[in-house]
Amino acid sequence: MSIYWLLLGVTALLAYLFGSLDSLVLASNFVFHRNLLRLGDQSRWISNFRRLFGISGFFKLFAVEVVKNAIPIATGALLLGIRGHADVGAAFAGFVLVLGRLWPALYGFRGSNAVFAMIAAAFTADTSVGAAAMVVALGVIAVTRYLSLGAIAGAVVYATVSVLAVDDSLVLRLALFTVGLVLLRHIPAMIRLVRREEPRLSLKEDITYKLDE
Repeated sequence: MSIYWLLLGVTALLAYLFGSLDSLVLASNFVFHRNLLRLGDQSRWISNFRRLFGISGFFKLFAVEVVKNAIPIATGALLLGIRGHADVGAAFAGFVLVLGRLWPALYGFRGSNAVFAMIAAAFTADTSVGAAAMVVALGVIAVTRYLSLGAIAGAVVYATVSVLAVDDSLVLRLALFTVGLVLLRHIPAMIRLVRREEPRLSLKEDITYKLDE
């Protein structure tokens, strides 16, 4: 039993650390060799990033996010797999990964909407759960341009499909706990959405940089 708790502890530590890491910081240092955080915020950031790095840049950034999320989940599955609970290890790592993304100690516990971390965690519950959460979350973001609404919708689908598709009771509980974290973190966003005060993403090109030329 002590070894089991040790494996859980190592998994939790690694998953929280990777969840706390900012993908933009990692990409800035290891892929683009330029501080991406200085490109602006939200819509302006997207426009400036696309202007500088093109569509291929988004694929590279996505790859950084995928690898960052996959490492702790794969490690959790490997470690708990020693005790015959690989599925639980992956789901537990996904839960802590989302926790770290939503409340990162490295950034004063001020995190992001954790859409991609949540999707990665959803795939640990079941492939169908992950696919459904991904399609709904990204689809809602594409249609409404609300990141927060995409995260909320994806979380609701994550919980619903998990109840229908996941047989392992512990994996199911971890999935529901993960959804609970996402919804709790997005309570302020829900209030802003009701009041129509939530900012939208915009893909319009930012041309203010030309003023400096």
